[in-house]
Amino acid sequence: MLNPFFKSVLDQDDTAIVICNLKHEIIYMNPKACEAQAKRGGAALIGRNLLKCHSPESQEKILKVMAWFLADKSHNWVHTFFNEKQNKDGYMIALRDENGELIGYYEKHEFRTKDETPFYQLG
Repeated sequence: MLNPFFKSVLDQDDTAIVICNLKHEIIYMNPKACEAQAKRGGAALIGRNLLKCHSPESQEKILKVMAWFLADKSHNWVHTFFNEKQNKDGYMIALRDENGELIGYYEKHEFRTKDETPFYQLG
């Protein structure tokens, strides 16, 4: 389903990425997302409805963001939470086709912790 180059970009990302279609069906989870959701089923969540994985309050928020994405082609990025314990932010990002039409969205978690790895360390 995903172009091998794009899939590789997602697979190599060190943050959890979950891609959904407009029906909120999970169509892809990168390895970090599968690992992060292992207790809930990991890769077995692919094909399931993302809304069923969230509380009613979260479902309502996801639907509000989707309505906002649909309202204007410039509406593409929403900061959805910050987890202080894990020092990470969550985002919902619109996925659009070449005409700018909404085709889905993805959730991405990004950690704020500074990467202390030395630059260009190859081993």
